[in-house]
Amino acid sequence: MPKVYIVEDDENIREAVLYALNLAGFETQGFETGADFFARAETDTPDLAILDIMLPGEDGLSVLKRLRSDSRTKSLPIIMLTAKSSEFDKVKGLDMGADDYIAKPFGVMELISRVKAILRRSVSVPPPDGQFVLGVLKIDNECREVTVSGNKVNLTFKEYELLGYLALNSGLALSRDKIMEAVWGYSFECESRTLDMHIRSLRQKLKEAGVYIQTIRNVGYSLKEN
Repeated sequence: MPKVYIVEDDENIREAVLYALNLAGFETQGFETGADFFARAETDTPDLAILDIMLPGEDGLSVLKRLRSDSRTKSLPIIMLTAKSSEFDKVKGLDMGADDYIAKPFGVMELISRVKAILRRSVSVPPPDGQFVLGVLKIDNECREVTVSGNKVNLTFKEYELLGYLALNSGLALSRDKIMEAVWGYSFECESRTLDMHIRSLRQKLKEAGVYIQTIRNVGYSLKEN
């Protein structure tokens, strides 16, 4: 039974999410603060964490940063809960390694579908066999390492999945829906912004190799040399 932890200081939201996740067959625990979450996760790591950004004491982005810097939890699937109008928080959360975000107010059924989708994708999208090389970009799938001009690039779990899927289909024009379905496990049209944010982050991290990720107008993206 997958184990999901939620860190949310609003008791009504926390209890509603816990109730819905329990009914959906998940083992759950809720925490009001990041400190409470870490005290539990130290001995019992979940399969997925849901983090509110606005928390008392240590905020959700700080919790996210700590999780991504710990070797035990650097690949832990994480969903951020954000204020509906806060584009900055969404972008920052994804840049820091969140796998997805959902804006408040939200429906618990949508959240459950996101949780299920991310857990389905917790096993990486099959990358191209062996090593993939495109210009100065190299993906070594045995050690899950990406380098550009010989310099190692640190990617989040979801960024690596996204790059791996683009590499697996190198040269093809992939629609947003197809990429979302393959990498995130769902294709909500309104959430294509999640993909765009990850693409932006990938391009920045890949530096001179970022130009290989090309935008195909009115379609989606493709990985190829100019």
